[in-house]
Amino acid sequence: MIRGISLVYGCYLLLPIALLLLGSTGNSWTNTLLPTGLTTRWYVDVWLDTSFRKAFVTSLVVALSACAINTVLALPLAYSLYHRSGRAGSWAARLVSATPVAVPTITLGFGYLIVFNTDWMPWLGSLPLLIAAHTIYTLPYLTNTLLTDLKHLQLNALEDAAATLGASPWAQFSGVVLPNLRHSLLSGLVMVAALSVGEFGLSNLLTSFQYRTYPVVLLQAFYGATGFACAATVILLLLAATSALVSSSISNTSAATNK
Repeated sequence: MIRGISLVYGCYLLLPIALLLLGSTGNSWTNTLLPTGLTTRWYVDVWLDTSFRKAFVTSLVVALSACAINTVLALPLAYSLYHRSGRAGSWAARLVSATPVAVPTITLGFGYLIVFNTDWMPWLGSLPLLIAAHTIYTLPYLTNTLLTDLKHLQLNALEDAAATLGASPWAQFSGVVLPNLRHSLLSGLVMVAALSVGEFGLSNLLTSFQYRTYPVVLLQAFYGATGFACAATVILLLLAATSALVSSSISNTSAATNK
């Protein structure tokens, strides 16, 4: 029974990917069950398409910027949550970090759309707003990854030992906490980059023609040649799969090191 459910679920996940792979290498897919012919020209066309190259660069800039800002924000936030768990005031930080997860992305997008499309803040369609939206969207994922690792490592004893030797709070944070969080930080940042590159809802509402991200341009591709759209989607899937494998590898390395 369990094997049957697993098989059905595996087919449910893999069948669309298999069809995309077939469509990206098929010469023609019109009024037929499966594509006909074999070609690689769709991948070449995606590479030669200026709009896709520009959209990929925009997505990369947004993702890297979100990673950099998240590093600055998530480390002290997770550290504060770890030490203030159970104390008064920690609920506020937890609420702030969890809100983007609890609130649907479309709600966040419409909120930005209303606030930043005014005479006072006419920033709709700007690159900084897009980066800020992706940062807020991905911040809880990195924060929770770091917080989970902090709870698992139980650094209280090491921090107490450092304090006994006269280390300041900053010295404890930089000399004890940061080195032990390097694996979870890298794993979390890879996940942040993958989420940012594949994010569509926020980007579709906030982006402008000048700063379209890869998923936004990808949607428009499906109104044209099917093979071209499939090839562009496969490229995005490969990026996501590579990010997931790297993140999983870093997590496993961290777990082995901690043992």
